[in-house]
Amino acid sequence: MSNNTKYIDVTVDLPVYSIFTYIVPEGLHDGFLPGKRVTVPFGQRNITGYVLSESKHTSEYDDKEIKPIIDVIDKTSIFPPSMVPFFKWIADYYIYPIGAVIKTALPGAIRSGKTKARLESYVCLSGGGLPDSKLSLSRKNVIDCLKTYGELSLKRLKEYVPNATRVVKALESAGYLILSKKPVYRDPFGEEISPDIAPAPTHEQERVISNVLNFLGKGFSPFLLSGVTGSGKTEVYMKLASAAIDKGYSVLVLVPEIALISQIEKRFRARFGECVAILHSGLSSGERYDQWSRITDKKTLIAIGARSAVFAPLTNIGLIVVDEEHDSSYKQEGGLRYNARDLAVVRAKLENCIVLLGSATPSVQSYQNVLSNKFSGLTLTKRIENKTLPEVNVVDLKNYRNNRGIRRYFSQELIDGIKNTLSRKEQVLLFLNRRGFAGFPVCSACGEAVKCKNCDISLTLHKSENAYKCHYCGYTKAANSNCAKCGSAAIKLLGLGTEKIEEAVKTLFPLARVARMDSDTTIRKGSVLKILKDLSEHNIDILIGTQMVAKGHDYPGITLVGIICADLSLSFPDFRACERTFGLLAQVSGRAGRGDSKGSVILQTYNPEHFTIKSAKKQDFISFYEKEIVFRKDLNYPPFSKMIMIRLSGKDKKRTKERAKALGNCCNELKNGSKSFEKSVMVLGPVEASVAKVAGRYRWQILLKGYSFSPLHQFAKIIVLEKANKICGKDVSVVIDVDPYFMM
Repeated sequence: MSNNTKYIDVTVDLPVYSIFTYIVPEGLHDGFLPGKRVTVPFGQRNITGYVLSESKHTSEYDDKEIKPIIDVIDKTSIFPPSMVPFFKWIADYYIYPIGAVIKTALPGAIRSGKTKARLESYVCLSGGGLPDSKLSLSRKNVIDCLKTYGELSLKRLKEYVPNATRVVKALESAGYLILSKKPVYRDPFGEEISPDIAPAPTHEQERVISNVLNFLGKGFSPFLLSGVTGSGKTEVYMKLASAAIDKGYSVLVLVPEIALISQIEKRFRARFGECVAILHSGLSSGERYDQWSRITDKKTLIAIGARSAVFAPLTNIGLIVVDEEHDSSYKQEGGLRYNARDLAVVRAKLENCIVLLGSATPSVQSYQNVLSNKFSGLTLTKRIENKTLPEVNVVDLKNYRNNRGIRRYFSQELIDGIKNTLSRKEQVLLFLNRRGFAGFPVCSACGEAVKCKNCDISLTLHKSENAYKCHYCGYTKAANSNCAKCGSAAIKLLGLGTEKIEEAVKTLFPLARVARMDSDTTIRKGSVLKILKDLSEHNIDILIGTQMVAKGHDYPGITLVGIICADLSLSFPDFRACERTFGLLAQVSGRAGRGDSKGSVILQTYNPEHFTIKSAKKQDFISFYEKEIVFRKDLNYPPFSKMIMIRLSGKDKKRTKERAKALGNCCNELKNGSKSFEKSVMVLGPVEASVAKVAGRYRWQILLKGYSFSPLHQFAKIIVLEKANKICGKDVSVVIDVDPYFMM
């Protein structure tokens, strides 16, 4: 090989952890390769790889062992090379193949190569002389339009001259016009947004903005903004984004769910216009392709999106915002089990920029980072225009447990509150974090629960679909099905969900206009926007919803929030159950009284003396934290320890249990055989998962805990990369979850 031989480091989209070196043939030398896909020989087949960088270690290779790449797939990089250190960090931290990390980061439309740019015909004057002969009216209109507006798309030109297509072809043939194809972006936004005028910041907002901007362009700076609901955190984000853009930086904004994107996207577009891109799974493949391309082509400076937008291909980032940073939706539960909030902090560190985490109910982890001086703490204590926080009234549901039917869950206080609110022509929000009609259908003849055939879980009746559904695997069963054990048709519908609440509300308040907002009613594209629009236009009197309605939405007309049962998530076998419950209750309470009228909350619970309920009543995060942190410390849970979960699953119950026990023994042998691991790693399990069977697979788990992450991480790598496959084989899968969030 000559001295001009070019080597590149490539990762492949396979479950392998190595990076491979290839030679670039001279015919493929042209152009910059990092960030592009290439076709490479791998074993006996040709596969797609991602170029990470040019290889610097040419001298130590035997060129006979290094294979050449076959082809370069992309003309331009599909991700900026500056993201490669980010991908490598993720692969190492989450013990996940780097090729699979990049596959996760890229939208399917980009990854598959099947989606292409949309091309439209554009017309412009050729620059030569115009015809001397008398023009027809249509030809004159076409030429006059192009003189006035310059180059136009044929589609736009036809709005002025309906028969433009025929006229343009004739004028092009005569040499007077030039017709060309240009890429156009598919519009994911829908309606146009009128520009807004930035309001003057409050004194508290000004203080926060000033503190953060002192660090703009000066390296990595993490902040936690704790702001009560309605305190104007979004306005703070926009003013900081404006300052960053003015200095030539790009901005990344993360929100926890797609339902929230439309609201924050509209506000950013009203302020910043067309330089806003959005990224989320609700877009069509063509829309995602175009939004990703706009960012890589540097046609936009602001990217807004849900969890996966943390991979947005921005360069020169000055500010990363994570709104509702406490939200569990930032944790990905399938494939690469990353936490987008944590990755936002890592990306900010690698980009040397500001990261601002915002929430009215901060996570225990983030608040602990403030107390340990890892983050800088900022606060907004007052609502905009000094609007008061809603008054929260706690109702003890134990006083209603002898009532029959839905009256067990609709206290007299709640019914009276709804009546009074409706009489004032104001709106009501009813919150229950469980969808469906009945969550525990049971045979009244033999007592057998109606269960999923694939999962160790009860089915939920969905009355609108006339079917029982499994919320884990999606299995459905006709609603008129008899008991699988005794054949009886007498199925008692215990438990409740948003469907049952909706039915009850329509019975109790027959004249009210009622809508439901949960994952069943928002499947279709645009359904969330329609519900929110109807709410803002007062076409809805009572909105019933799950946690979708609790997160960040601004409903000025809602003055009463009714929390049907505040205890549903308190009893989960998860050390974060109290934190999750407090966040939900405080957030949904904050939806009340954001307009001109004072708000109130009726919080129904079976545990009125629980510290979580008491703290949520006062919307007092500090009092909640002070009690919760004692429990965390006593039991050595995060933030006082790090955790890694090893999950095993298989179709054979006995074999899965055997392999779990064997891997558990391997963990204990590794721990006891090393003085370092013996002191630094705690092995809990293996134990059967709380939901022992999901989608036909039996589940076991091993929990690793440690005070220091480095030895814990090293321990997990040995188990997963060196031991697990040998012990478990192909029929029992092993998945690693670093910093697990859901323990069930």
